[in-house]
Amino acid sequence: MGKDTGFLEFKRMENGDIPAEERIKTFEEFHTPLCSQERRQQAARCMNCGVPFCQSAMELSGMVVGCPLHNLIPEWNDEIYREHDRHAFDRLRKTSNFPEFTGRVCPALCEKACSCGQYGDPVTVHDNELFLVESAYAGGFVKPLIPEIRSGRKVAVVGSGPSGLAAADELNHRGHLVTVFEREDEIGGLLMYGIPNMKLDKSVIKRRRKLMEEEGVTFITGVDVGKDRKAAEILEEFDAVVLCCGAKKARPLAAADPEKVKGVYYAVDFLTKNTKALMKAKDRSVASLRKQGGFIDAAGKNVVIVGGGDTGNDCIGTVIRHGCRSVTALEMMPQPPTERAGNNPWPEWPKILKTDYGHEEAIKVFGHDPRVFETTVKSISTDKKGNLKEITTVKVTFSGGKLSEVDGSEKTLKCDLLLIAAGFIGCEDYTTDAFKLERSSRGTVLTEAPGGDSRKRDYYGYHIPKTRIFSAGDMRRGQSLVVWAIAEGRACARQVDEYLMGYTNL
Repeated sequence: MGKDTGFLEFKRMENGDIPAEERIKTFEEFHTPLCSQERRQQAARCMNCGVPFCQSAMELSGMVVGCPLHNLIPEWNDEIYREHDRHAFDRLRKTSNFPEFTGRVCPALCEKACSCGQYGDPVTVHDNELFLVESAYAGGFVKPLIPEIRSGRKVAVVGSGPSGLAAADELNHRGHLVTVFEREDEIGGLLMYGIPNMKLDKSVIKRRRKLMEEEGVTFITGVDVGKDRKAAEILEEFDAVVLCCGAKKARPLAAADPEKVKGVYYAVDFLTKNTKALMKAKDRSVASLRKQGGFIDAAGKNVVIVGGGDTGNDCIGTVIRHGCRSVTALEMMPQPPTERAGNNPWPEWPKILKTDYGHEEAIKVFGHDPRVFETTVKSISTDKKGNLKEITTVKVTFSGGKLSEVDGSEKTLKCDLLLIAAGFIGCEDYTTDAFKLERSSRGTVLTEAPGGDSRKRDYYGYHIPKTRIFSAGDMRRGQSLVVWAIAEGRACARQVDEYLMGYTNL
């Protein structure tokens, strides 16, 4: 695929970034694309390897290698190189519902498994995908695909995150009548309100919504199923119900309760308020956001973020744009190595230290990496009015799966704003209670294996035994990547279709 000697002739070139000192003035996306010729050279680097691990999604050492969607990466890289953009997009659309999302926020499992990366630099699959889908929109290749025949079966999808949208998209194209319920005022789930605008511009989600509505999907926002609408009503009205409500039950921090201490917030609540205010602002500049108001402002504050994942990084980038006085990110786990370890060879996911955009911006603004590893919050202090004033941190160690504090390692930090980005512990109780569902010890919905054997609830079942209810995404899998959520939604749609029709061609 591509040019036979492309990986020898052309060096890897990623999309560029607007300099940190400039991009922190706005919430605009900050990646700058290569020109068309350079992008085709990057696609030409895709070698005609015998086994394309990039699209395999096979399990090695307990982790998945390659793309969970099984994207036909070598095929569309070849088409990009040969300037057959429409054919390339057709190949991409065959396996991926929303490449405009994954082309922006996916960590690119495909690239880490690329054969070129064994001894050199992998192909820029992530950037190639984004080029392809945006070129398709610009070229008019993305048009409504309206089913010619409707089945008459009605499906309710509860939750409009990536898994819910993928399930709705697949089932609608199959000809079923799909209604998506979303409790927020906009669709997208964490795509809309969990991921900041500088990573995923919200106009991209609205563009996809418009397309899906033209294709026949009905979206009902501002309705919380389980509260505003009873589960029994939904089950009576629809032939099948797909629950894709996410895993938004935040992991609490014992030392600080957001409901009791002023200045303590869960990260997703902080990011949600920021995006909602930004969407009302005149433009995406920091100045316009501040004029709009209605968000949790970190300007002039000493900020501490608990959690070292993607959400923690997004919080770093956001508070820096606000103009925080300082930012510290606490991570309980040890610092990963800076290079692949000998027991973590290609094509496995590299367990190495990642310096993301937020960390880069903090280094530029404050002169150092904000992360402190093997550390957590031990206690907090407030002023007489109950406002957060400072925190005490402590070093921790893991031994035999147990967490222990290191005596004498306590430190006091000034802290006006504490953001908890420590992950999630499953789906929210009221939804599962409303539908009378059983949950695992991880807080996820229990489903059955394909074939209907309720005694064998394996990893790939999406059907709730003896009901017309299905579940997919983080609600069933636990918190994971956007690309996994899309893969789950697609696989769930296949089982729903088979349930409704007795067979499936999805």
